[in-house]
Amino acid sequence: MCGIAGIVQLNDRPLDVTLLEAMTTALAHRGPDGEGYLFAHPRAEEKPVTIPGPLRSSVTQVSRDLGRHRVGFGHRRLAIIDLTPLGRQPMGSDDGAVWITYNGEVYNAPELRRELTSLGHHFRSTTDTEVVLESYREWDVGCLSRFNGMFAFALWDRRNGLVWCARDRFGMKPFYYRFGEGRFLFASEIKALLADPGARRAPNERTVYEYLTRGRQDFCDETMFEGVRQLGPGQSLCLRLDGSAASEPPTATRWWELETSPQVTTEAEAVPRLRELLEDAVRLHMRADVPIGSCLSGGLDSSSIVCLMSRMTPAGASPVKTFTLCHGDSRYDERPYSRAVVGQTGALSQEVSPDPDQLMARMSDLLWHQDEPVAGTSVLGQWAVMQAAGSAGVKVLLDGQGADEMLLGYPGLWGSYVADLLRGGHWIAGARQWRAWQHVHGQVPPTALAGVVRGLTPDALAGGLRRRVTGESAWMAPAFTQRVREGGASVDQPARPGESVLEGHIRRAVTEDLPALLHYEDRNAMAVSIEARVPFLDHRVVEFLARVPPQLKIREGMTKVLLREAMRGILPESVRRRPDKMGFVMPENDWLRGPWRSAIAETLRSDRLCARPYWRADAMQTLFDRFCERRSGIGPTVWRWVSLEWWMRRMCD
Repeated sequence: MCGIAGIVQLNDRPLDVTLLEAMTTALAHRGPDGEGYLFAHPRAEEKPVTIPGPLRSSVTQVSRDLGRHRVGFGHRRLAIIDLTPLGRQPMGSDDGAVWITYNGEVYNAPELRRELTSLGHHFRSTTDTEVVLESYREWDVGCLSRFNGMFAFALWDRRNGLVWCARDRFGMKPFYYRFGEGRFLFASEIKALLADPGARRAPNERTVYEYLTRGRQDFCDETMFEGVRQLGPGQSLCLRLDGSAASEPPTATRWWELETSPQVTTEAEAVPRLRELLEDAVRLHMRADVPIGSCLSGGLDSSSIVCLMSRMTPAGASPVKTFTLCHGDSRYDERPYSRAVVGQTGALSQEVSPDPDQLMARMSDLLWHQDEPVAGTSVLGQWAVMQAAGSAGVKVLLDGQGADEMLLGYPGLWGSYVADLLRGGHWIAGARQWRAWQHVHGQVPPTALAGVVRGLTPDALAGGLRRRVTGESAWMAPAFTQRVREGGASVDQPARPGESVLEGHIRRAVTEDLPALLHYEDRNAMAVSIEARVPFLDHRVVEFLARVPPQLKIREGMTKVLLREAMRGILPESVRRRPDKMGFVMPENDWLRGPWRSAIAETLRSDRLCARPYWRADAMQTLFDRFCERRSGIGPTVWRWVSLEWWMRRMCD
């Protein structure tokens, strides 16, 4: 895990060396273990210049000379594999023809290294970075399909005079860029792009609208900043330094796409295969030369990971370190389940109880690290857990992210399954699912009901129902709404021909919803220089689960049935049979009405908020008062108001 930055100068102007240094320095928290730079020119006879350390000590003497180059890469290193100086970046290939600045982890690097060695490649280190370089030399852009891991990188190919950038299948590692004025700037975080004194810090009205109305983030290549884009999950782009790319923005191409057509038909086939894949995924994700640990919520996903990690920990080695979010209120507390896992595995447990006043005091710091507003307070709970793990000296932290999307753990996905049954005329089966859910859970939650409604209702009508529930027509500024609706094409993904409601929901959950969760996790972890890893997003696990039909994942009101069966004999029974789901749950409404109430009320009355063009502050104040009086349930909407305002104060104003 690291921080990457770069400038590709596409015209004849000098490369801004000082800016590259500022961009790289802005990412210091992502890589406290080292710093390095590369400067290259498209002329083949020009050898690249590398500076394996801080640039500031050399910049006054050599900046003029470095500025004549056309490619500048910066790197901040977090050493996880091969802690020696041989792992420094930017790194060149064995023959010096290819250079890279790389962020991520390719978990099958040892296997690829052996294959490449048999093909005649030579290695100087045990890093996965060098494996990526030599893989490109051997298989060109086809190397991406061979990587099992998370990554974002930019690669300079001297032979062909091009810069090639790529991002992993699910967007676990970030890649942002700006294009204009004859240059292409990229970085791991948006704040590095904002190091440019000429960068506009204007909010993007279209993404602001989507955030305020639906809590959507990272669902397309646009960001919350006007003019800042991101490579999408499973995308790459290429820049040729022959003058052809100076005026036209680069076009991203998709190198991987999830297929959701069910093929596996029996539980007898699916259960052992999932167990085998998940065991191997956890084994690969435990590869590190630094201390590792895991989040442990007490739910199925993280508990499965901790139990598998413990089974794979050698005898005599230190037990797995775990970190659990907990609250004094039993409605939000999962300690009975997490303690069952700890008791069975002997893991070392640290329970983290976030304090609302301390979180509010650090809100500006959190939003700076996130680069964008956050759509829910669960991000704050995750922040608290990562802070505790960082203080404990853990450098790699496994987590259960990604299981809900593919195992139908979210109530909304269950609702889409029921909608498919009803749309297909299977009314009795749909009613049976409904009764089973009520029998297990007591009631059908609003998110599950929304999944049913979305599946049975035209999009326009569903949007109208949502606006009525959230009351957005009362507080949204009409001029802002009209401006956004007239401003361009929809950012929603269209349904595919022949795709079921559930298949479409899963595809959107993976390509639109999951990237936002991975964004939050990456920034929270990197704020304390931790590499977060998610074994459930091993692409083999995801691609297998995409071929499993929903009736093997949902049964008699229980979700994730396939995982429950695969973990039989591994998980404590109290956890394996647990019907409910929490995650990084926070007492959001209680804190909005209680310890945070005065700060929110002050924000809603402030001149700065009232001057924004997005809303009607008087209506927001009235709605917040109604919420505090428990006459409305718009807590998530209230949070998005103030999160956006606090973010703009820190990052835009």
